[in-house]
Amino acid sequence: MKYIPIFLFLICFTGCEITETITINPDGSGVIDMKQHREENSYMRLAGEEYTKENVFKDTTYVFKDYINKYNENFKKYQAEEQQLFQKYANVKVHTKRSSFEKEYKTEFELHFNAVSEIPDLYKTEDYASDIQHNYSLKAEDHYFRIDYNFDGKIFNRKVVIINEKELEKAKKQSNEFNSRYGSLKLTQSYILNYHFPGNIKSVSNSKALIGPDKKSLTLEFQLADCLRDPESTNLQVTLE
Repeated sequence: MKYIPIFLFLICFTGCEITETITINPDGSGVIDMKQHREENSYMRLAGEEYTKENVFKDTTYVFKDYINKYNENFKKYQAEEQQLFQKYANVKVHTKRSSFEKEYKTEFELHFNAVSEIPDLYKTEDYASDIQHNYSLKAEDHYFRIDYNFDGKIFNRKVVIINEKELEKAKKQSNEFNSRYGSLKLTQSYILNYHFPGNIKSVSNSKALIGPDKKSLTLEFQLADCLRDPESTNLQVTLE
């Protein structure tokens, strides 16, 4: 199977806003919630007259482990390390709504975790669910980066690791082509990090981060195109007092 990475899909075909929210409790547990929302004004400019011809309605909710259980025969065919990877997504809850009548297109991923290191790359969730359902090989992927999270009680890290340079270069080219064609439209295409910590923030590695009045939260916004061309630019380290 040939994948279109979800970020690239959103960049190339819609105006989109993505918000990644993490709340960490004093004991290190917490919740991550990632919302992908189609920005209708931007999409309407891209779609033109096709915008009024949409006719779709989908409203579904599932937990990733439902796919593991339902397609267990396929799941058991994967190698041990691949099964372990899938298990990291087991408790991820996915809600997708696409309504041409209400003009609402969104996908939400939610995971309650016991430790920050348990957080997976949520944007890969739907790809992996499809893998299990159709018995696709993980070797067919073209994901080109991986996101790791870690928190030791004082220092929080969001680290992006490039895992496929060839696909990265391809994504850069496609992103630049899209920008050349549609850049003048000034579409809404933002990726927002919204993090809440159990203690006061002492320092943040990215000077553009806005620390909240409570001193325990921050907001940091990127352009999706920048995330595509340079995923490592979204790396972040936060040190608490």
